[in-house]
Amino acid sequence: MKSAEKREFEGDQLKKEEPQKNSLNTEDWWAVWLGFGVIGLVALSLLSSPVLPERWGTEAADTIFQSIPLENVPGLFITLLSSFLVFGIAIFFLKRNSFKNFVVAFPVLFLITTAAFVLGEFGPWRHYGFNDVIWALALGLFISNVLKTPAFLKHALHTELYIKAGLVLLGASILFDRMLALGLLGVGVAWIVTPIVIILMYWFSQRVLNMQDQRGLAITISSATAVCGVSAAIASGTAAKAKKEEITLAISITLIFTIIMMLGMPALVSALNIDAVVGGAWLGGTIDATGAVVAAGSLLGDEAMEVASVIKMVQNILIGFVAVAIALFFVSRYENKGLNKKVSGEEVWTRMPKFIIGFLGASLIFSFVLPEQAVETYLPVIDDYRGVFFALAFVSIGLESNFKELAKGVQGGKPIILYITGQLLNIILTLLAAWFFFSGHFFSLPF
Repeated sequence: MKSAEKREFEGDQLKKEEPQKNSLNTEDWWAVWLGFGVIGLVALSLLSSPVLPERWGTEAADTIFQSIPLENVPGLFITLLSSFLVFGIAIFFLKRNSFKNFVVAFPVLFLITTAAFVLGEFGPWRHYGFNDVIWALALGLFISNVLKTPAFLKHALHTELYIKAGLVLLGASILFDRMLALGLLGVGVAWIVTPIVIILMYWFSQRVLNMQDQRGLAITISSATAVCGVSAAIASGTAAKAKKEEITLAISITLIFTIIMMLGMPALVSALNIDAVVGGAWLGGTIDATGAVVAAGSLLGDEAMEVASVIKMVQNILIGFVAVAIALFFVSRYENKGLNKKVSGEEVWTRMPKFIIGFLGASLIFSFVLPEQAVETYLPVIDDYRGVFFALAFVSIGLESNFKELAKGVQGGKPIILYITGQLLNIILTLLAAWFFFSGHFFSLPF
């Protein structure tokens, strides 16, 4: 049986993810404010490049102690302080009651993240793709599954906030003409395959698996698989009035397979000798979580990461529309209320991930507003902070993922069969779409 503290924490996590109405004080909006705050401070020369561990295991620096020279310690402390202030402001307004706990926990999270950077800068391992992202996840998983994540540290695990703020910064690195071209091609991958997978998965759950008594769970798993994992699970589960336990189960299944796919699919792309850009499109359309997509795409190179990120964001836009469609379907089909209710644009807007606006805004500013010299000056600093934010996120993912506890939820057969069957269909259809739109045989690519 779960402890009261754990139940309370999981309840807070679930509540944190629920769609909120017409408020600027949400995690999505704070990701936008924080992203633009970092960009503004860099532009005003008030925020310098973060100091991080250096490359070691080479002739120039052969020992681990040379990864953080003594003279870099003050700069590393300033990087900790800067990161704390950035996210501390958001936590103060989002979860003021737990702010004191965040103050205590965040330095420990940053220390683990720094260790991931040290391991990721080991030259021989980095040559084979074992970068800081992989080590961030690995360290988090080791602590969670072998040592057990300390209760106090959970107050610093704001994974989605770290990822979304980093994605806003990523927008500065993707010029708008490239993003527009990639986005239009990405529509073919994300908006064609996604509804097909949702519909066929739900049909499979009802006609083959006979999950008539678990309709809410079935549609929640289907949406999480086809769209974007946790956020889609909560939005669609809420729309279908699924039980809280069903939404939690769908999230558990998604988290388990997201980690497996994040590590396994880049290796599969390499093993099958698939073009990196096509592989990036494949990852963007199939891996459930946005942050995991970025991590997996980075293993295939910058262009693959760019393609994967844009496709996942294009897919994220569907969250609101999918949730509304599910609500209408369940109301008319199972609650016998008809289709008299008109769906407002406000409802769609409420459910749409707002951090996408920050991503687009950053891309527009760096594409059309700032002079080229300013872009060349600011981008290296912004990219470094993006790397720090992503590393914080992946340590958090690992610390939140306990395989024993997640596995308990998938016992019983039908939910796991539904997910695996649907994900296999998703993988096959998305690979075909990725090859058609991003192979260069049918459409020109902006590279």
